[in-house]
Order: sequence, then structure tokens, then C-alpha cells
Amino acid sequence: MAEPVRVLVLNAIAAVGLRRFPADRYVVGKDLENPDAILVRSQDMHAMDLPGGLKAVARAGAGTNNIPVAALSARGVPVFNAPGANANAVKELVLAGLLMAARNIPAALRFVEGLAVGADEIDRAVEDGKKAYAGFELAGHTLGIVGLGKIGCLVADAAVRLGMDVIGFDPDITVDAAWSLPSQVRKANSLPDLLKSAHFVTLHVPLVEATRHLIDAQKIALMKTGAVLLNFSRDGVVDEPAVLQGLASGKLRYYVCDFPSADQRHRDRIIALPHLGASTREAEDNCAIMAVDQLRAYLEHGEVRNSVNFPDVVMHRESAYRIAIANANVPNMVGQISTELARERLNIHNMLNKSRGDIAYTLVDVDSKVPDTVFDRIRSIEGVLAVRYLPLE
Repeated sequence: MAEPVRVLVLNAIAAVGLRRFPADRYVVGKDLENPDAILVRSQDMHAMDLPGGLKAVARAGAGTNNIPVAALSARGVPVFNAPGANANAVKELVLAGLLMAARNIPAALRFVEGLAVGADEIDRAVEDGKKAYAGFELAGHTLGIVGLGKIGCLVADAAVRLGMDVIGFDPDITVDAAWSLPSQVRKANSLPDLLKSAHFVTLHVPLVEATRHLIDAQKIALMKTGAVLLNFSRDGVVDEPAVLQGLASGKLRYYVCDFPSADQRHRDRIIALPHLGASTREAEDNCAIMAVDQLRAYLEHGEVRNSVNFPDVVMHRESAYRIAIANANVPNMVGQISTELARERLNIHNMLNKSRGDIAYTLVDVDSKVPDTVFDRIRSIEGVLAVRYLPLE
């Protein structure tokens, strides 16, 4: 019987997800040595000593900034995430942010909490003070959405239903996202075009080099005076000093974010939440289930879904003998792999090869058992990063 697969869990992962690991084939825990896979949420892995036998990493969430993706790619290790699993939770928090800013709710709450009057005076104090917190309704105002992935599309749909005019910008929008957008959403020709048009701007993009400080002083200068900026993506997507200056000058009415910092504290026009975007029971369950299922599909069948560094590769299994190969995306790799299989007179039943950037990934089903010598020869091919044998037990 094969040794059980060892999965190291670095954070609290919803039990409903962990229960999807079959107990007879997996050992799952927080203090495992030499794991085959790692399941993580927020723990920073950049300083970790990555185990030599590590085959995969899965994050129960969307962002992977806490994972050394480049280092893992160089070893032929895929990194999975759970895009869309927490989308509804984030959407609802964005709606809360819109309402808090439009109706001055945080300031109004502080006013009520600070009332130092007796029971017979509180009604008059409330009536006298409430005028300072009058806001406006969302209907008829324009919401600009930067990034039209799953979250952006859900926010767009909800905003349309609230009577808002919605304009969106995403140069890399997928076909699926385009189909799911409400027809009422207008397309911005550029980010500056969106910023000039919107009363509210909400950000839903990953933090990569191209999006770092996407919203800076120049971009804020383009926005309507009194606009509200919402950031539920990552803190680095905005240039915080520029945002603070925009608030001080009155250019921005509010900055609503999920990433508090020391400089944001005690500022009336900042609504900073403690990273609550995915902090719902439903989102944590969904992320855990999605991450575990993707991890199992890879470990057991070599299939790749929702990896941030590998191409999606899903091949229906028609043979008991499967080989999974990760390699540098260079010419003639498939030819060399096929040659080694032919040398052993192994008949290829099915094969699928795809690439993504510098990484290529191949699944090969053959009709008979594969000798160890074949794997040794494939591993010796220059550019091969990882080889796994996945026979059905």
C-alpha cells in the first residue's frame, strides 16, 4: 500500500474543507515534517525552508503574495488559489463601504457614542447634531469598477440593482466575466476615463508590479472633487501618502479600505476595516473546499485547476498509468519525453501539453506499467523540473 500523502496546514482552515481529505490516504496536520503539500491562508511563507519533497501549495483564498511563487515555479511546484470562492463576501463588504461613506455612518456612530447627556436630553441632542451627518443616496451616482473579475462583476450587478450608474475598466477581462456583466455597465476606454467619470471608485485587481500604486497622486487629481475611493484589493494598489493628501485637500471625500495602517488612524475621512473581506463563515468554507479539491485533483491525478503559475490542464483519465511532467517552456520537450517512452515500448494512450509563461506541463497516460528507469531518463532531460508517477491503486 502506498504511503499516505502528508499535507501541512499552516493556518486555521475550515473543517468542512479538511474533511474532504480521505483519512485512509492523507495525513493532515500543523506540525508535519517533510510534507507533500502545504495548505495555507495568510501565513508568510517567503522565509520558510521549503521541503525537498514538496509537490504543491494551495491557498484557501485568492491572493498569493504570501507565497514564494517564483521559487516554487523553479522547482516545478504549482501554487493553487481559490478565485471567486470569497467573491460574495467581498461584494457585500464593498456595498457596506459604499453605504458607510455615502451616509457618514462611522462619524454618526461616534457622535452617538460620545453623547454625554441625560435621558431627558438625548432626543434634543440627537436632533441638534444629526444635521452634521446628512449624506446622500447611492441611486443616480456613478460607480467606477477597476477590475472585472468575479468580485468586480458581482459588485457591478449589485450596484445596478441599487440604481447606480456603473462604468468598468479591465484591459484583461475574460470572456466569462464579460458574459456575466450586466448590460447596463458601460465600458471605460481607459483608467483615466473611468476616474474622471465616477463619484465612487472601487478597486478589484491583484497586486502585481503593473498594479502597484495604480492609484497615485496623478490619478487622484483626475477624480471628481468629493469622490470616494474604495480599496478591497491589496494595500499596495494605492499610494497611501497620495491618498492622505487627497483627503487633506478635499479632493477625496472618503477612503474606504480593508488594510489599516498606522498613518490611517484617527482620521475622520478614512474607514479602515481589519481585513474582513473574506471573513465570513461561508467564504472560509468555500475557500477551504475549493483549495482542498484542487490539491487532491493534482496530487491524485495530476490535474491543474486555478494555479497562479501553471496552465490549466485537465484530462479525462482512461488509463491506470499516468505520468505528470513540469518543465521549462522550451522547444522539443514533448518530443524528448515521447522518445523516452517509445524507447521502453510504452504506448501513449493520451497526452495533453500546455504552457503558461516559462512553465509547461504535460500529462501522459500510457497503457502499461512504467519502469523506474524511464523516470530517471526523463528527469535527466535538460529543462525538466519535476516528474511524478500517478498509477491508480
